[in-house]
Amino acid sequence: MNLLLKDKVAVITGSSQGIGAGIAKAFANQGAKVVINYLSNHLKAGELVDEIIEHGGKAIAVKADIAEPSDITQLFETTIDAFGRLDILVNNTGILEFEVLETITPENLQAQINTNLIGTILATQKAAALMATDGGSIINISATTSINPLPGTLVFSATKAAIDNITKVLSKELGPRNIRINTIAPGMTETEGSHEKGIIGSAFEKQNISITPLGRIAQPEDIAKVAVFLASDDAAWVTGERIQVSGGQL
Repeated sequence: MNLLLKDKVAVITGSSQGIGAGIAKAFANQGAKVVINYLSNHLKAGELVDEIIEHGGKAIAVKADIAEPSDITQLFETTIDAFGRLDILVNNTGILEFEVLETITPENLQAQINTNLIGTILATQKAAALMATDGGSIINISATTSINPLPGTLVFSATKAAIDNITKVLSKELGPRNIRINTIAPGMTETEGSHEKGIIGSAFEKQNISITPLGRIAQPEDIAKVAVFLASDDAAWVTGERIQVSGGQL
């Protein structure tokens, strides 16, 4: 069996559950050694590591707040200590808060910017330094709202639009070092978070399905399959791209 990511080392931020966990499992199934990053849900992270190991893969869990520069440094230091190299980074961690303009607070605004935007930049900076010798693949997780924003998603949509722009800029900066960087923009996806926010089963979900040509919302594995492609040598000539994974929804 030809494993697309055999012996690659991948860090996936915010990967104890949801889309991040789906990507981590898919990477491990393709031969990668994966670093499960979590902030508070150590039980989920531990269960995911155990699941990957039980299926013959290699994984560790590392607690790190992507909004904290010192935590980002520790995340990559731990990765190198455990696996000796870094080949893939998935910037998956993100905060989504539904709020209209009148209810946005400076604290909430800064929290989303720190995690969604600044954390992505700083994690990419650390990863690129570690990929300097052999190159690598960086995958940013954006959202359909980066180009088709919805009311009540002002800050989230703004940070995701910035992620799209970061990808374009860094593809030009990092290309000469054989570091590819691309964006995946998922549509509505069934995750623990979408359940917790009351999206699944709501009128909002039904409306979303009604405008999706493929007639459903995504599962984490739908996003993970595209991430595997972008991380692999099959995408060796792909960089600076934004791939929308939304079942045909614009």
